[in-house]
This record gives sequence, structure tokens and C-alpha cells, in this order.
Amino acid sequence: MIEIKNLSKSYEKFVALDQMNFKIEKGSMFGIVGINGAGKSTLLRLMAGVMKADAGEVLFDGENIYENEKKKSECLFLPDEPFFSPIASGKSVTQLYKAFYDFDDSIFYKYIDLFGLDINTPLKNFSKGMKRRLFVAIAFASRPKYLLLDEVFDGLDPMARLVFKEGLNTLRVLGTTVVIASHSLRELEEICDSYALLDGKRVARTGSTKNQYDNYLKFNIAFDREITREELGFLVQSFETSGRIIRIACVGSKEEILEKITLLKPLIVDQMNIDFEELFHLSAGGQCV
Repeated sequence: MIEIKNLSKSYEKFVALDQMNFKIEKGSMFGIVGINGAGKSTLLRLMAGVMKADAGEVLFDGENIYENEKKKSECLFLPDEPFFSPIASGKSVTQLYKAFYDFDDSIFYKYIDLFGLDINTPLKNFSKGMKRRLFVAIAFASRPKYLLLDEVFDGLDPMARLVFKEGLNTLRVLGTTVVIASHSLRELEEICDSYALLDGKRVARTGSTKNQYDNYLKFNIAFDREITREELGFLVQSFETSGRIIRIACVGSKEEILEKITLLKPLIVDQMNIDFEELFHLSAGGQCV
């Protein structure tokens, strides 16, 4: 289990994280979502123990990760832009990871072949997508107990994303806890079982990706006249009109909201599905897209 306790971090006068608290269960596939500047990358660096918090702590199985070599050896952090020497090749970078992890060559070369990479090529000649595929192969072959990934989908084409997701499922079977920070909300919805929504330097919401939709509602409603937002009689986060048809997104009791809609004598009321991306916007107080 990973526990984030009262975690705070500032860069001079800029507050990146402020009294953050949540837990990540063992063996889960956990997504961290939030707008730019919400603190996702800072949080992952603190979780990896490569940065010291101003206050609070990150606990892996009850132990503080910072300056804890044993726990760091169980954790692999793949940042958005991994550091490497300008003269490094895929092969030389791989040797570095072999020194720190119980590296499985057969797994590594399996993904190198699937990704179509030549590890003898200098990394300076790799595209962003090629670099991303290389480090994903390294991460899978390292078989860490905890895998932390920052914007891992960037640079991966559809086929590489499919291979990546299959690799994550294999790690999950082995008991690896995976934490992914990403803007690709629809991707997280597909592969993650739980999540934390960062908003305003804190955690606005945590929970399962499967049962967070009950109080988040979206409707298409047709009337025989034009309807204003104020006429609805309840708070809506999103209100769009197309002639006499409105589309609304709101939070609350389905029965109570439908009762108020019925008072306006609609011609048609069609409830629509809300996906994880729309849930993110509603939870953050914004509008659905």
C-alpha cells in the first residue's frame, strides 16, 4: 500500500501540493488526473523519493520512501522526459537499469521486438515515441513492485498503446501496483480501477472508476418551446441548447431531478452515459465537454 499523508511541496512562492492525503491499495491500477499545474508530476517525484517534501510523508508499506534505498529498489519511476546521456544508446541505458533491478532479458527483448526498436541506435536519433517505447520495455522487464508513470501515453501510437496496456495487465497479475498520471482520461478509464482527482493543489476526489457515476447525470431533453437554464429549478454544471432541445449535466438525486424536469412537461427525456472525462470536469467544478 502507498499512503500519502499531509503532503506539501512548494517551489519558492509557488505551492504545488498542499496538505494532500490519499491511499493506493496494493495491486491496484491507480490513475492521477488533473489540469496542468495541479501537481501530478511533483506528486510522482515525491512518491518516487527523488524529491523531499516540505511537510508530510509518502509511505510504501508503512515506510517513508525518501532516502530509503530498500523501498526505492522496489519502485520504478518513469518520468515524462527520462534523463539520459547525449551519447547513450538504448543498450547502454538498459545496462544502467539492470544494475538496480531484477531485470528479465526475455521480457525486455519481447517488447523491443513488438515495438520494432534497435537498441544499438543512439537515443539522440530516437523520436519521442521511440524513446517512450524503449523505457516502457525497460519498465516491464524490471518487474518492480511499484511502477510510477508520468504521461506515459504521449508518443505512443495506437498499436504501441495496445501492447502497453497488455503489458500492464501482465504486471497486475504479478502483483505490481501501477500509478499513472495522465491527461488521457479516456485511457485511464479503460485501464485503471481507482483514481485521485487533483484540483487546487489538493485531492478533490478519490475512488473507484467503476462506481463514481451514480450522482453525475446527463440528459438530452426536448420541449415544445425554448427553455432557459433558470427555468429548470436546479443547479446544472453544463447547459447547452439546440433549438428546443437542451443538453444538461448535473450532480444530484436522479429521482429529484427527473421530478423537476417533469414539471416542465418535456416531450422527450433521454438520459445519457457519463464517461470518466466528463466526470473529471464535473468533479472539478467545470463543464462537460
